[in-house]
Amino acid sequence: MPDALILTNANLVLADEVILGSVKIVDGRIADIGAPFAGGTDLEGDYLLPGLVELHTDHLENHYAPRPGVRWNPMAAVQAHDAQVASSGITTVFDALRVGLNTDDGMSAEDFTRLGAAIHAGMAAGRLRAEHFIHLRCEVAAPDCLEAFRPYEGDELVKLASLMDHSPGQRQFPTFEAYKGYYQKKKRMSDAEFEAFAERRMGESARFARPHRDAISASAAALGIVLASHDDATLDHVADAHGRGVTIAEFPTSLEAARASHEAGMAVLMGAPNVVRGKSHNGNISARELAEHGLLDILSSDYVPFSLMQAVFALEDSISLPQSVAMVTRHPAAAAGLTDRGEIAVGKRADLVQVANADDMPVVRTVWREGRRVL
Repeated sequence: MPDALILTNANLVLADEVILGSVKIVDGRIADIGAPFAGGTDLEGDYLLPGLVELHTDHLENHYAPRPGVRWNPMAAVQAHDAQVASSGITTVFDALRVGLNTDDGMSAEDFTRLGAAIHAGMAAGRLRAEHFIHLRCEVAAPDCLEAFRPYEGDELVKLASLMDHSPGQRQFPTFEAYKGYYQKKKRMSDAEFEAFAERRMGESARFARPHRDAISASAAALGIVLASHDDATLDHVADAHGRGVTIAEFPTSLEAARASHEAGMAVLMGAPNVVRGKSHNGNISARELAEHGLLDILSSDYVPFSLMQAVFALEDSISLPQSVAMVTRHPAAAAGLTDRGEIAVGKRADLVQVANADDMPVVRTVWREGRRVL
């Protein structure tokens, strides 16, 4: 009989309740859930959560390109990113790689190819604490989007693709002024340079966005890749996404779009930094408001890995702890088709996180992935 790992005297966050109890782990799976007892590893009353599941993080880019013009060793970048992810309680992560770039993006298609290869190599060699998958962020307005997407077809780590268009006058930037306020400062352009930049972006969107959406949607359906929409703002956006087989609505910008997505059966995903800060950095709908309307299904750390754990406890004044934990565990796992994780239940993977909530700031003490301690 294999040796068992027993974690006891923990506040177990189950699907519908929090109980003081113990968990028995055999062969990387949860074998039993019971009352606390003398023996095993005493968690001293800390919370025990399922390992967090992160569907959309751009954080890897920060490690690979930490300064303009600087490129870090891709494996070192992946390992540094992985360490920060795991120490935030994330045991399953979908690393976002961009497909479809503009000439002024600063990163190249080759950069993302190197990062994808490093993710594969890190997983194959057992270097990584979390389990990593790939999320393709498809900038459909970019001329090279489809060309960049094709090499990933058949990649077994690609489980999710999102359709996005960041051109001005729509979605995340419904007004030209909103777009200008964000991009002109970010790219340090003069007024004339910015006007030419925005005009080019709008022209590319008009030419490429729809045919690229059509082609990538068809490919995702054929390959079994989960499809997400991005920054839907209107009922027309939602209807178009639903018609393409989209099952995840990432960052809807309005209450109207979030409600329509939810009613259409799409899982609504919002950023955990939005919850922690209390608002969107672009002035769009807040994640907390969607949660209070019962329209928030999934949280993503987006650009700050630890924000996922912070948001879980920040939402306690709006929803129950099991409800907020489900948004970062069970719901994203189900949306990605990963039915073997995301819940403390018999038969599920023993991806677990020991957390103390000290002075309203959670502290991740220990992390297990498939019963093996990784932190």
